Amino acid sequence: MAKKPNKKVSRRDVADQLRNQQKRADQRQGAVIVGVCIVIAIAIIGFAAWKPVKEWWDLRAFNDIDLAGIGAPAAEACEDVFTKPATGNQEHRPEGTPIEYDEVPPAYGPHWGTPDTMDRKLYTSTDRPPLERLVHNLEHGYTFIWYDETIANDDEQMTQLRAIATKLKGTSNPRLKFKAVPWTSEDGDAFPEGTHIVINHWSRGGKEVDVSEVEKQVGVWQHCSSVSGEALYDFMQEYDYFDSPEPNGM
Repeated sequence: MAKKPNKKVSRRDVADQLRNQQKRADQRQGAVIVGVCIVIAIAIIGFAAWKPVKEWWDLRAFNDIDLAGIGAPAAEACEDVFTKPATGNQEHRPEGTPIEYDEVPPAYGPHWGTPDTMDRKLYTSTDRPPLERLVHNLEHGYTFIWYDETIANDDEQMTQLRAIATKLKGTSNPRLKFKAVPWTSEDGDAFPEGTHIVINHWSRGGKEVDVSEVEKQVGVWQHCSSVSGEALYDFMQEYDYFDSPEPNGM
């Protein structure tokens, strides 16, 4: 007569089998999760690497083009330069103190005590210094291109701004005091209709004017519909770093 199977052993075998199956399933699930994570990581790294590569590739087109040849001709894109009396020379406010400016964008006024460094030439809305810091740079002879959200959303014109910033890179020559910075809805009113670029500068009234003659200081603006390296070049020739309340320093 055949022996009956040991039920206790059979239950143990079944339990072991189930545990082994669950273990293999967990391992497969873990492998899938790891694989997905690797794919996501590669995609993130690839995107991060692709952006600077694409920017470098796009900028190659400007290697043999002078600053004045970038973007639209000045006569086509820009209005006449205009000025307004300036105030705020050496009016330093404590860091972090909000300051309201009447002009859009400001070319002069009270400001924080520490300007931005010279090395960075182009900012976006995610990393731009506060207005109160940038106005201090204007006091020290910088020329700014302010660009609005229309330009920020235009890949071609942002490439042109990057090309201009590349042409003006460096910190050893004060004639390279330049920054391209965004103007957003959080900063104040929009630019006038049809204007998407504003070039501006804080002038002491002319290079021949003594810095002590503060009553002669003016803010200088030029409105443009698009990026114009020619307009910027002409503007910086007329209103260079030395024509400012404090040409020395940052």
